[in-house]
Amino acid sequence: MRRKNVSELLLPTFKYHPDPISSGSIVASGVKCKACNQSRGFMYIGAVYSSHELDDALCPWCIFDGTAHRLFGAEFIDPKAVGDYGRWDAVPGSVMDEVCFRTPSFNGWQQERWFTHCGDAAEFIAPVGSAELQNFDSSLYKAIAEESGFSTDELAQYMKSLDRDSGPTAYAFCCRVCGTWGGYSDTH
Repeated sequence: MRRKNVSELLLPTFKYHPDPISSGSIVASGVKCKACNQSRGFMYIGAVYSSHELDDALCPWCIFDGTAHRLFGAEFIDPKAVGDYGRWDAVPGSVMDEVCFRTPSFNGWQQERWFTHCGDAAEFIAPVGSAELQNFDSSLYKAIAEESGFSTDELAQYMKSLDRDSGPTAYAFCCRVCGTWGGYSDTH
């Protein structure tokens, strides 16, 4: 049996999702990837849109190099959801392509959205609940609170109810250009 070298074990570096293992989008797995037919030790378990059944079936390398998109038309986020359907900054087509077709997404309760700022897509950091929000800059709390649309009377209760695993859940992003925190929350 051939030993794998260290470079084969390292995950590719995703510009817009720098730590997909800690965010929960990529997990250790012995399953073979449907795109490359190899078992590479990790599998993507986030959202994927395709006419093919690809849930928990793509390795990070086939996402990174675009193989999953070329072979199956796989999209990891709806292109219209990058920038929240025009509510956040517009981004160049090259950024849109990288986020939608070559970046692991995440699982949301509703349609996933990708925060944009300073004319670029932001880095997805993690799904968060009220406990995790305390570990971030207070500006993330403010951004999630503003985006939620709740009135002052309902807002405190809603923000306390945020839960990473059982919803409602917030999704934390950080601007790659200026460091601004942003994101949104949703419920099931």
